[in-house]
Amino acid sequence: MSRAGLAPTRGLAPPPAALHRRPVVPAPSPARPPCAPRPFATLVALSAVLLGACAAPDRAGAQDTIPAGVSVRLTYDAGARPTLAVLPVRGPAGDSVRAILARDLDFGDRVTVAPPSAALADAAGRVNYDAATRAGVAGVVEVGGTHGGGLRLTLHDVARRRVALVREVALGTPALGPDWRLGVHAASDEVERWATGTRGVAATRVLFVRDRRVWSVDSDGENARPLTDRGALSPAWHPGGRAFVHSTLADDGAQQIVARAYAPGAGGSGGAARVLAGRPVTNLTPAVSSDGRTVLFAHGEEDGSDLYAVPFDGGGARRVTVGRGSDNVSPAWAPDARRVAFTSGRSGHPEVYIADADGTNAELLTEFDPGSGNYRSNPDWSPDGRLVAFQALVGGQFQVMTVEVRGRGVRRLTAEARNEDPSWAPDARHVVVTSTRTGAAQLFVLDAETGRARQLTRGGGGARMAAWSPALR
Repeated sequence: MSRAGLAPTRGLAPPPAALHRRPVVPAPSPARPPCAPRPFATLVALSAVLLGACAAPDRAGAQDTIPAGVSVRLTYDAGARPTLAVLPVRGPAGDSVRAILARDLDFGDRVTVAPPSAALADAAGRVNYDAATRAGVAGVVEVGGTHGGGLRLTLHDVARRRVALVREVALGTPALGPDWRLGVHAASDEVERWATGTRGVAATRVLFVRDRRVWSVDSDGENARPLTDRGALSPAWHPGGRAFVHSTLADDGAQQIVARAYAPGAGGSGGAARVLAGRPVTNLTPAVSSDGRTVLFAHGEEDGSDLYAVPFDGGGARRVTVGRGSDNVSPAWAPDARRVAFTSGRSGHPEVYIADADGTNAELLTEFDPGSGNYRSNPDWSPDGRLVAFQALVGGQFQVMTVEVRGRGVRRLTAEARNEDPSWAPDARHVVVTSTRTGAAQLFVLDAETGRARQLTRGGGGARMAAWSPALR
């Protein structure tokens, strides 16, 4: 396969000896400080919305104080973010429950979490609406236990001085274990949905590569664990969250595309590999369509590489792109599974293109810019379909950017150190990237609206090639 002029990244591959390996920028840079929270604006009303996208988490019973089929949430002035308070939680793991809920809500970047205050509730645990009003709190989260060992959320609307919603969420076992934590994260997402109308992304996980293995980590950076043996690269989720795909790199250089079952309820575990494409040549960067039926991947032999499609349930592969000797890699499906973004060197240097799912009607998405280093790659299509995130070479280092699919407006998300391999969260607001801003390559989560960044992974071996899961509860 021709590699002339192509730098080593996840997509456009370098020579075999350096495949999937990236240099580390030696000069560390401090992480970007969080943006200051915007002041809370006046609470104006309650609104009723259809519950179509607000179903309770799996395995969780639900009880509401409002009629079935509708949901009540806080509404507030455009550009504002409500302030929520989480009351102390009783029980052996109560402090952990409260800490996780508060941290998840903070990480969601849509609400402001009030500091703990004993004045918000009396000795019997009843909410003091007057004290909450004086503190500028719009909603109070009261958490109790259920007979089944789950959580009972009582959500108080301070302006209306009443309970707005009661919801029960099941927890796994043992307490403080991975499945238990996933249940608490699901409770956080339900609170965020009630307060803002948008479900949070706490009950998700991120796949990544460390030490040539695929790992999984919770959305808050906890519960990091390996899922595969050595030799695994480029993971991508099945849209149902119950499986993932990745490429393998054997010692003899042969590569395969494989699928594995994933068990969120068991704390996250990878099953046996099922080979989808296994010819002893280059096979890399798989991506599963949003309907779960098709896997696109890059396949190459002696002269260039092209995208091929194979059924997720098994079957023969078919060619999608015709690169005529160029490298075409790193596919990313549109949410409707009708189009795909990918990296191509057909113009003489790597750029991001979009095409119909069958490879026709290909067009350039990233416009040529002489000052960018002539290198844009590794696209990821946002779940709302509006943006494609990608990496671009700027001043000798990769930075993460977004481009509007319709207007083609480009926005730069990073500037510190080296940043690459963007992957969108299900909320189409947060992006996980590989960054060297603290020295070694680690995963950081960016708020694409405010620029706030937080570190997701730590520890030796670095972390790269992240893939953010769908909701797992």
